[in-house]
Order: sequence, then structure tokens, then C-alpha cells
Amino acid sequence: MGVQDLLKNLLDWVANLGFWGPAAFIIIYNLATILFVPGSLLTLGAGVVFGVFWGSIYVSIGSVIGATFAFLIGRYFARDWVAKKLENHEQFKAIDQAVGQEGWKIVGLTRLSPIFPFNLLNYAFGLTNVSLKDYFLASWIGMLPGTILYVYVGSLIGSLAQLGMGERSRTSVEWLFYGMGLIVTVIVTIYITKIAQNALNQKIK
Repeated sequence: MGVQDLLKNLLDWVANLGFWGPAAFIIIYNLATILFVPGSLLTLGAGVVFGVFWGSIYVSIGSVIGATFAFLIGRYFARDWVAKKLENHEQFKAIDQAVGQEGWKIVGLTRLSPIFPFNLLNYAFGLTNVSLKDYFLASWIGMLPGTILYVYVGSLIGSLAQLGMGERSRTSVEWLFYGMGLIVTVIVTIYITKIAQNALNQKIK
């Protein structure tokens, strides 16, 4: 059984739990985030199972708690392992320099862009000097737009059986979001690179 089939089975189980469904979903999302499992299928599934409003709330809670646990693991329990994983990651080096200058702003901006690796960044930010409070708030706010969109798309799919099944036509809202995501990615990349370069120049001086 692949990861996708496992997640679909878990979502089906959650859908039949009744009152305990939301709590089970949040725990599953939390664990998936810590274990580097992509959250897109779970987020889409939340739209199917819970609808847009409650699905967005449950995904938001699960993702930010999971991201916070990963941050704490990276900072206090697996610092050497995370550092080794990132030692040749040029993108993170620039982000690290930028966080040193702008802190929570960089955390929030990277959450807005779909290009930056979400699960890896959770651990990576634990190596930076950003505070837990700033990391938590910036991550939560930065992840909200993408969370709401994916839950909304999931609500349009209609059934868990159709999750991950082939291509379908995208809505105008999706195309708008993807276009904005591309623009944000370009802006964030330029911004981070500029700040990182300024930080390096200051060190050289």
C-alpha cells in the first residue's frame, strides 16, 4: 500500500468517526507534517470530509502544531541531523541570512510561496534565531491562504474515492491563486536574496 492509499484510508476512517473525527484528523495531520509526508492530499480530503469552513480550521490547527513540533525538534533534539541535511542547500543558506535580518517576515513570506519545501523548512527554521512565538504566528498566518484554497478545491471533488484520480479542469479561483503564487515566489526569492547579500556584505566589512 502506497502513502496515497494509506492517507485515503485514514481519511475514510476519520469520516466515520463522528464526534472524534476532527481530533483524529488533527493528530494525523500533525504526524504527517513531522514525518515529511506531503499535506496536499490530507488538505484536499479535509474539504471533502468537513467542508470549507471546518476543514480549513482543522487543517490550520494540524499544520501549525505539526510545524511547531518539527521546529522544536530541529532546534533542541535533532540539530546536528538537520544541519547535515541542509549543509549543501544553497536556498536555505540565503533564508538563514535573511531571517537573521528580518526574522518573522521571512518565515511568513516563505509560507506564502508554494515553491519553498514546507516540511523541510519546519525543521530548518529551528536552526535560525527566529523566536518560537514569531515562528508560530508567521507560519500560521502565512499558511492560511494556501490552506483555504486547497480545502475549497477538496470540497469541489465530492468524494474521497476521487482524490488523486487523474486530471480535472481547474476553477478560475485556482488559476488565480497559482498565478499569485508564482508572482509571490519571484518576489520572495528576490527579496530573500537581496537581504542575504546585504547580510554577507556587512560581515565582510
